[in-house]
Amino acid sequence: MSAKTIKIDKDHILLKEGQESNSLYWLQTGTMVATRKKNGEDVVLGHIYSGELVGELSFLDESPRSATVKALSECEIIEIPHDAYHKIFDGQPRWFQILVKTLCERLRKANARIKI
Repeated sequence: MSAKTIKIDKDHILLKEGQESNSLYWLQTGTMVATRKKNGEDVVLGHIYSGELVGELSFLDESPRSATVKALSECEIIEIPHDAYHKIFDGQPRWFQILVKTLCERLRKANARIKI
């Protein structure tokens, strides 16, 4: 499976907190918001703008999604599935693969220490 372009409507939820990850997204046009639940309320973690990636951490470390991401406008995204990524990543030197894994682990630990 290769990357494909997808158009999504305003208010469409692209990712849900706790969901399994099987794709990475590259936002081409539009704006999205990442939120997390705290005491039943949505807390805004940040906004995602054209040119930025969406869902990269869970995609790389294969952990559940850490946030919900919703379109604030009509958006066009490129979906990159795991198999397309692994065709490239698996051919990289072992030290590079370990570097990516280490950075993901450190970022997850840092995120866990931040109180929202």
